[in-house]
Amino acid sequence: MGNIYVAHLVVVVVFCLGVVLPCLCQGVSDDDTAVYVVTLRHTPVSHYYAELRREVNGFKDAAPAPGRTQFNKPRRYLLTSPEHQLGLNLWGWGCLTFPFLYLVPKSFRLLVEAVFFWYDNITKTDKRYGSYISRVHDSLLKKVLNGEKYLKVYSYHYLINGFAVLVTQKQAEKLSRSSLVSNVILDFSVRKATTHTPQFLGLPQGAWFQDGGFEAAGEGVVIGFVDTGIDPTHPSFGDSKSDHPYPVPPHFSGICEVTRDFPSGSCNRKLVGARHFAASAITRGIFNSTQDYASPFDGDGHGTHTAAVAAGNHGIPVIVAGHHFGNASGMAPRSHIAVYKALYKSFGGFAADVVAAIDQAAQDGVDIISLSITPNRRPPGVATFFNPIDMALLSAVKAGIFVVQAAGNTGPSLTSMFSFSPWIFTVGAASHDRVYSNSIFLGNNVTIPGVGLAPGTDESKLYKLIHAHHALSNDTSVADDMYVGECQDANKFDKDLIKGNLLMCSYSIRFVLGLSTIKRASETAKNLSAAGVVFYMDPYVIGFQLNPVPMKMPGVIIGSANDSKILMQYYNSSLEMDAVSKKIVKFGAVARICGGLKANYGSVAPKVMYYSARGPDPEDSFPHEADILKPNLLAPGSFIWAAWSSVGTESAEFLGENFALMSGTSMAAPHVAGLAALIRQKFPNFSPAAIGSALSTTASLYDKSGGAIMAQRSYPSPELNESPATPFDMGSGFVNASGALNPGLIFHSGYDDYMSFLCGINGSFPVVLNYTGQNCGLYNSTVYGPDLNLPSITMSKLNQSRIVQRTVKNIAQNESYSVGWTAPSGVSVKVSPTHFCIGSGESQVLSVLLNATVNSSVASFGRIGLFGNQGHVVNIPISIMVKISSNTTTS
Repeated sequence: MGNIYVAHLVVVVVFCLGVVLPCLCQGVSDDDTAVYVVTLRHTPVSHYYAELRREVNGFKDAAPAPGRTQFNKPRRYLLTSPEHQLGLNLWGWGCLTFPFLYLVPKSFRLLVEAVFFWYDNITKTDKRYGSYISRVHDSLLKKVLNGEKYLKVYSYHYLINGFAVLVTQKQAEKLSRSSLVSNVILDFSVRKATTHTPQFLGLPQGAWFQDGGFEAAGEGVVIGFVDTGIDPTHPSFGDSKSDHPYPVPPHFSGICEVTRDFPSGSCNRKLVGARHFAASAITRGIFNSTQDYASPFDGDGHGTHTAAVAAGNHGIPVIVAGHHFGNASGMAPRSHIAVYKALYKSFGGFAADVVAAIDQAAQDGVDIISLSITPNRRPPGVATFFNPIDMALLSAVKAGIFVVQAAGNTGPSLTSMFSFSPWIFTVGAASHDRVYSNSIFLGNNVTIPGVGLAPGTDESKLYKLIHAHHALSNDTSVADDMYVGECQDANKFDKDLIKGNLLMCSYSIRFVLGLSTIKRASETAKNLSAAGVVFYMDPYVIGFQLNPVPMKMPGVIIGSANDSKILMQYYNSSLEMDAVSKKIVKFGAVARICGGLKANYGSVAPKVMYYSARGPDPEDSFPHEADILKPNLLAPGSFIWAAWSSVGTESAEFLGENFALMSGTSMAAPHVAGLAALIRQKFPNFSPAAIGSALSTTASLYDKSGGAIMAQRSYPSPELNESPATPFDMGSGFVNASGALNPGLIFHSGYDDYMSFLCGINGSFPVVLNYTGQNCGLYNSTVYGPDLNLPSITMSKLNQSRIVQRTVKNIAQNESYSVGWTAPSGVSVKVSPTHFCIGSGESQVLSVLLNATVNSSVASFGRIGLFGNQGHVVNIPISIMVKISSNTTTS
């Protein structure tokens, strides 16, 4: 998602620009060409490897290290030869021709596949799987579109078996009728969704300390970022800063593209891989190679920022506009970075490119994928989970990759979530306790608060205030230039009048649109020898929220329209006018700028930020609510310092700077990606679900003062519209970095569980077959959202009563647990057993009886707590929406 630093009047408009085209007939005429994502019925290679590992002797991982739990994280095998794939394809084609073969026992099918796998490993042909499957795709296109023009954009083979192709609608319909094709979807657009946060999260004395300090935090773990690229010259990504050399991650096989913008030597032992994906955009004719950079280089800034938040080097000085704001560090400063650029400044991105990036990241061997992107609209169809990106990520999870995604910046309304699936770990944005505050002291002893990373004026004196409209040069008038009050051109003003005084400028909607900038206004004031610059808010800019922006000279931005009115009333009342000519003869208003370079700590935090997308999770485009808790967790996302591309253009105010202060769920997600790297480092055999469980069950429910976490409920004046956060605002709570490394009990769900869940959705059988090539007859299709072994219980409808079960596994020492709970309003809860002893490595099933005691359509919330005698506390949120009771009581 895009960073939050603009007025919401415009943000709403921007969000409406992205269009998802859900079916073949929408938005494309018969003769127009468009990019379509085509998936084939045959299972991709990553699925076979995972199944073979689980069920064929000789292909299992070694036993786990003592004291650690094995969760079957799949090994990444070398790409296989055509002979192996031939066996897999023969079986797949046989099942398509003779459906009864799906009834053959799974163990026998895997034995057949194992034979071909064994043959492949003995013969060791030189042909690689990727080129082979690409030829298969070419053959299919040539056969179906015989003699017609088309352009294949990508071949996907690792996570999904398919391709992206530029064709007409009629050609797409031809492809959809092929017996080898399972799904044809029109490509759709996507959008983009810290010096102090390591301290706020307690890393130096907690999680880092447990793993040997920042010099070891995350070492050996590779995080893949699907974003706008990276600036490889930034010191946050160098590998020579430490006396302790970076190791080469042996499981990673990615490459580093070499272009004019990304020369040889850009990658190192820290930045271990970099590629870019733009074929879908190029086929549309909208790719600008100069502005967007046809390379992994980041011309936007967003990707550089997110990579640094998660994995930037420790102790990098943050210097912006000549001011020092401390030293920066990523959450896992010793982890490795792999970049897969699929988003661009001028147009955002497209699903075909994003899927190609994800597919390559998984094939390269990343451990974690961080996505600070979301679709522009809810995917249409049977369920939101069925879209090319989420289904590719399901395969990534099957391959053992933990996937983190930003919730989106579409809050604070309910069901505003844009990250949907239970196999994806969704992160909302929260504040932290560092605040940069600025203010202006007026001559009438009134102090008005504002923002701005700027020095103050001399504390011992007051300066005249001069409004831009009252300091125009002789050949300039407001009638000639209606925007002159925004102070963008020094030539329009009388320097003698402004010199040594404070120049007052209007902050209008044009600043929000990027047509005017703080930087240019500051340069104007400097060129006119002003003592400082004061921005007041135009009354037409409503619901305004602004990141503090850097200024080299004294300055302040008054973000409130009411406070701006107070300033203007003081200014106008202090003017002395000639009675005849009506000209100003004296400027009586005086003030001094207090400055905003010094950070203040101790504010009530964390809070759920107003822009952070909220649950309940939408199951479809209507939307109906899904029985899945979203977001999963909160992390810091507001006012985050991190690396910035040297040519980054996303924020005009940080153009040319090496660091930027950004806000958004985009900044929250990489916090969790970095912390997940610390968990993967400590527990290398954890499955993706186990990592998510450790993060969720240990999350904090309280702010730093011990009170309940609050959630901002409105755009205008968010600090004045707060109430206690619910699981639909914060998921399980605010991330607890140290606790997540010692969770005690773990909830595990795997690929088969997610497949059973998808097969349990009404009308999903053909869609599941289309996306995965697998028949729902092989899975338990009576598994619904509440039945998934998640560290939460969510129900869109509780019809009288329901029993759900959860299974926990002990990864710690032997421990005794007592069980407590708080029931949601209108629901009675009973958990059994209420006490249990569990040995190391053992599992325990918990049965939860939920009974509706009233009829109500108002969501209510409760919690189950598991309290161990060794200090472990496991938190399980309960969310019940519609309640239908057997009695007549109504709430």
